[in-house]
Amino acid sequence: MTIHIVEDDPGVGDSLALLLGEIGHQVEVYPDAESFFEHVPPGPQDTVIVDLGLPGVSGVQLIRWVARLSTPPRVIAITGQSRRAITELFGDDLQPVLLRKPLTEEALVALL
Repeated sequence: MTIHIVEDDPGVGDSLALLLGEIGHQVEVYPDAESFFEHVPPGPQDTVIVDLGLPGVSGVQLIRWVARLSTPPRVIAITGQSRRAITELFGDDLQPVLLRKPLTEEALVALL
């Protein structure tokens, strides 16, 4: 299993990669959705952690793209936004598993 982190804040991306690598996960970090799309799509055994506030192609757009894969990976969205704002972003579409910033190791590991 590979964990794909799509996060525009290098400090957050590096911290997540370090934490997840230390507990034994293979990790790939992408600074934006466009970089993520340039690689082989994740498999069903993988997890994608995506910041909803990405510049350019948004985290919401990335999540919708991933959901259309024939065998989509697990997706965890990270954001500082409220649940209500998230519901407005997605409408009646699929609602991702959501982690609020600031992230804690316990909350993240519990979802993996």
